[in-house]
Amino acid sequence: MIRMENVTKRYAADAPPSVDNLTLDIPEGSTVALIGPSGCGKTTTMRMINRLIEPTEGRIFVNGDDVTQGDPVLLRRHIGYVIQNVGLFPHMTIAENIASVPVLLHWSQEKIAARTDELLHLVGLDPKEFLNRYPRQLSGGQRQRIGVARALAADPSVILMDEPFGAIDPIARTRLQDEFKQILKRVRKTVVLVTHDLDEAIRLGDRIAIMRAGKIVQYDTPDAILSHPADAFVESFVGVDRAIKRLSLFTVRDAVATGALPAGTATIALDTNLRDALSLLIAANTDRLGVIGADGQSAGILTRDAIFAV
Repeated sequence: MIRMENVTKRYAADAPPSVDNLTLDIPEGSTVALIGPSGCGKTTTMRMINRLIEPTEGRIFVNGDDVTQGDPVLLRRHIGYVIQNVGLFPHMTIAENIASVPVLLHWSQEKIAARTDELLHLVGLDPKEFLNRYPRQLSGGQRQRIGVARALAADPSVILMDEPFGAIDPIARTRLQDEFKQILKRVRKTVVLVTHDLDEAIRLGDRIAIMRAGKIVQYDTPDAILSHPADAFVESFVGVDRAIKRLSLFTVRDAVATGALPAGTATIALDTNLRDALSLLIAANTDRLGVIGADGQSAGILTRDAIFAV
């Protein structure tokens, strides 16, 4: 889907490269998170894909086409883009913001209206309530949802996201991350996500590319990176609590056992991740929890030893 071949970016001829001979393959329908310390080249790498930044050397392919040879304006109309501060047009209604790219692509008004309604429902907002509002009338989380809807408007196969949830409070950020992950399951897009938040990369990424000084030092699944860091830098970057972080990749469903608990025992939902489950065990000062299924019925028990076994 996306392939970067020996891509280098220098901002000055005598300066060290911001991105240094980078080669990266991103499979169709996957979400890849680019992460690393400030100045490592992750944002430059992402922005070269839609040519907001032009590469100095190398080639970039999207759907088999070398995008470095085409019209960058046309390219951007077919790649969704979500940024931290959303970038909604303040003088345009929500409907007009979402329709901005379809209008450039000369869609009919009927098709635009239907697509706008569909996308507002997809991001959990009522079209009747939000279509005619302006960005200033929305909360930060609502504006971010509109930013995602606008990026999806023309049904692009590729979406680029630059710190999309960074300006939102932690509670809303976690909720939006989970909702976006559910959206991706329904619409199946190829996503490149730049983030400084390792937890976000683990939560959203099918694969994570850890960068340092313009190069990728490890590119693998979250589980592989957390369980087998490639070198001392990666080990330090993911932190000494990487075993705890790794628990977030599994859910109670992976560790539940049959059994019943006495009344009054703390309970947990079947789809809760094991990192949160361990926190609840500690908070409740117990070594086991009752597990509740989606139907509200008992689904078994979760023990501390079962979490450690996973």
